[in-house]
Amino acid sequence: MIRLSRMADYAVLLMTTIARDPNSVHAALTMAEATSLPVPTVSKVLANMARDGLLESIRGRDGGYRLARAPEAISVEQIISAVDGPIALTVCIEHGPGSCGLENCCPSRVNWRRINDAMSQALAGVSLAEIAVPALPPSVELSRVAAATGTG
Repeated sequence: MIRLSRMADYAVLLMTTIARDPNSVHAALTMAEATSLPVPTVSKVLANMARDGLLESIRGRDGGYRLARAPEAISVEQIISAVDGPIALTVCIEHGPGSCGLENCCPSRVNWRRINDAMSQALAGVSLAEIAVPALPPSVELSRVAAATGTG
């Protein structure tokens, strides 16, 4: 199973919350209350996002964080990488040649790079702006389409 780390999941949640009000300054305490995450976790994730240039840190009494770029210019891949490091689906991708005892007899070794690159490209192709918009349930979306086309 391929799964995001808990911290990467939290990072996506926090960044989408900020992206819904991209021009405001968001304090860690306020973000923790809005997302029901612990304040220390929120502080750590927001600091990682700022370290990687996705958020701008604002100091002072009314300080906090705001997006360093437009939500359209931030990808899901960048958010995940800011917390977990580069996308690496296998040990041989993460640590390079010589890191796996099965390397000499693994017929899929060459193709893991292709698979890993495809996953990274897919995540890089989805912007924060795209995921910050709440999706409608399928039944509501079908009703909207039917109403717009006169078929419903």
